[in-house]
Amino acid sequence: MREVRTRFAPSPTGDLHIGGARTALFNWLLARHHHGRFILRIEDTDVARSTQESIQVILDAMTWLGMDWDEGPFYQSQRLAIYRDEAERLLREGKAYRCFCTPEELEAKREAALKAGIKPKYDRTCLHRRPPYPERPFAIRFLSPDEGGTVVEDLIQGRVEFDNAELDDLIILRSDGLPTYNFSVVVDDARMAITHVIRGNDHLNNTPRQIQIYQALGYPLPKFGHVSMILGPDRKKLSKRHGAQSVMEYKKMGYLPEAVVNYLVRLGWSHGDQEEFTRDELIEKFSLEAVGKSPAAINPGKLDWLNSEYIKKIPLEDLTQRVLPFLEARGYGVTDLNFLKKVVSSLRERVKTLAEMAVLAEFYFLEEVAYDEKAAEKFLGPASAVIFDEIIGHLSKEAMVSREVAHRLIQQLAEARGEALVKIAQPLRVALTGKTVSPPIDEVMEVLGKAKVIRRLQRAIEYIRKSEIRISRSETDPKSK
Repeated sequence: MREVRTRFAPSPTGDLHIGGARTALFNWLLARHHHGRFILRIEDTDVARSTQESIQVILDAMTWLGMDWDEGPFYQSQRLAIYRDEAERLLREGKAYRCFCTPEELEAKREAALKAGIKPKYDRTCLHRRPPYPERPFAIRFLSPDEGGTVVEDLIQGRVEFDNAELDDLIILRSDGLPTYNFSVVVDDARMAITHVIRGNDHLNNTPRQIQIYQALGYPLPKFGHVSMILGPDRKKLSKRHGAQSVMEYKKMGYLPEAVVNYLVRLGWSHGDQEEFTRDELIEKFSLEAVGKSPAAINPGKLDWLNSEYIKKIPLEDLTQRVLPFLEARGYGVTDLNFLKKVVSSLRERVKTLAEMAVLAEFYFLEEVAYDEKAAEKFLGPASAVIFDEIIGHLSKEAMVSREVAHRLIQQLAEARGEALVKIAQPLRVALTGKTVSPPIDEVMEVLGKAKVIRRLQRAIEYIRKSEIRISRSETDPKSK
């Protein structure tokens, strides 16, 4: 068997979207599964729309997802002489011809065909045009067979037949010397010895044209596989209203690349009922036979779940490093990594993304927490001030605050006062975090440390006393009635 060689060939006209990323992933996995080669090619012959910025975004997205390439990146804009040589070879062999038709002439032909109720198709005027017009610029057209049919034995969609009479003599080289997609992709795939062309289903109608060009050039055909499109949760065409589409948007939102890869591969591929896969498992188990024909619908809830599972499982040291940029983006310069590890450990079971973790972690880094208005009204009253005073007294005698010390203290206070633990824990939680929801309060106390806990309790007591004064004044002030 020939070495399996796959490729990903994006056009650098924007971000790498999830459809393209999934296509790249399937090609990467197929190559890795067969111990083959994965080639990256940038199709940048659309000079007006291709940008260096988009190229870099694509490279960054591929790197972030962990899809390393064995060859490339190759750039079509640097291979123009190759396409010109191959087009001229077809001219010499009578398999292509020069077309001198102006854009105005071609538009007139198209309008006439539509008016006559027939499919617009080039009428081969220039195939028989004599003499040629040396002073007029020309394009090169491929002479397509107009009898019989072309069959695509698709690895995913199955056998698809096309009537050659329906195919046009497409332009392969424009008058400005730039190749068209259907020609350049064949030349590149052939010269790069690509064995499997796995791409989106929107390219299936291009495949018979490309097969004819392969045959005319005398190159062996690769195997083709066309992956169905990705839909929104409503089973409609994916659009901005469905949320993030760009790979780098997912990165900015705090998703882990491992989770995004796992999510993307499951959009159209399955292996029994298994949902979570390590990278090694994906490489081992991936096959095109398990890629479905039907369109796959995105499921943001599934991505959230997968991401939360990966957050729980990756090493704490690694997770700590990954959340750092999200904290820095919120203005928190973290220098004590041991402290941050404790923060991350306390939150990793409660979040879906790194961005969410950075938001929830803020109360750990603030000098003074802001109290939720309703929470303060309910839990920061005179009775709570007495509890906080007792806690400060107990903590002052402790060398440090561990979870065990904090838990024992809360339990002893509840028993001594004949109250449920929550009657102690909730006011304490609001005083320390500003909110009614947080990690377990004994864990919060351990992470904050003795000095910060005491300082926040003292501030809560001060807040309660000032509130009492305000209430007292409002009750005695005639103007308030």
